[in-house]
Amino acid sequence: MGKLKALLLTEGMHGMISQVEGMAKALNTDYNHKVVRLSFPWNLIPPKFTPILQIVLKDKIYINDKEIPDLIISCGRKSVIPSIFLKRKNSKIFTIHIQDPKVNFKNFDAIVAPEHDNLKGDNVYNSKGAIHYITSPEIKNAKQYLVDKVNSEKIVSLILGGPNKYYSFKSDQIINIFNKIKSIFVSDGYKVIIIPSMRTPKEIIDLAIKEMGSCGHIVSKIDKQAYLSAYALASYVVVTCDSTSMISEAATSGKPIFVAHMKTKRNNYRFKRFFELFKQMGITRDLGEKIESWTYNKHNEAQRIAAEIKKKITN
Repeated sequence: MGKLKALLLTEGMHGMISQVEGMAKALNTDYNHKVVRLSFPWNLIPPKFTPILQIVLKDKIYINDKEIPDLIISCGRKSVIPSIFLKRKNSKIFTIHIQDPKVNFKNFDAIVAPEHDNLKGDNVYNSKGAIHYITSPEIKNAKQYLVDKVNSEKIVSLILGGPNKYYSFKSDQIINIFNKIKSIFVSDGYKVIIIPSMRTPKEIIDLAIKEMGSCGHIVSKIDKQAYLSAYALASYVVVTCDSTSMISEAATSGKPIFVAHMKTKRNNYRFKRFFELFKQMGITRDLGEKIESWTYNKHNEAQRIAAEIKKKITN
């Protein structure tokens, strides 16, 4: 299959961009990305109650005959409406939505949803964990980026998320994670690399510098090369529990992953299903368990699912 043209639609959040770009890369497409914003009050209303009209879009999306994409890959509630709208304008466009669209699945040619969301349907492709844009070659190529920052062969990389509907990310909980890493890893001669995400509050980064600055290297801003290098250099990876996407990305490294759990604000049953799945697959353990090495096949579901979707596109 030659290069297809893909239009990516998201709300602009890192986790969503990672998923649509991961699928676009795995499908071998030339792609461009548009951030979707809905006008008031439609930005507050579920997709199933929103009219499929251009007027609900705050930023209009026009496609002329020369720009018609082969694919639309969307992710997030707000991207549902423009994807359906453009499909109705040109039925030849193959539409893929990532996550539960909360509308009739027949509005899309394919839906990609993590297994722990328990979505079923003739056009639903279930992934074990979240799909994403991180690849093994990228990790390998970035290895030297942080070598001079942490001069050690024993390295643990901590990937920090941020507050969401389920986790508050309070300072005392983060300090608890830092103390576990000091007790388990630093006391055994490990150096620590700490990587923030786009959701990590500045006060948590400052706290990391204060509490862990003497233990290794803290990256204080968003830096994808540092993120990839931290995986390449690590003997072990610790990821905070607030993001299934980050844990799924970490699994591309093939490194043993410890999940740093925090108190929840509400029922996190979907997270629990994900944690149990990755434990059963031999990918993760809980931070606090014994340090020992383990292996698993580097995990990247985008490639597997893209191969299945390619068959449907071809047919």
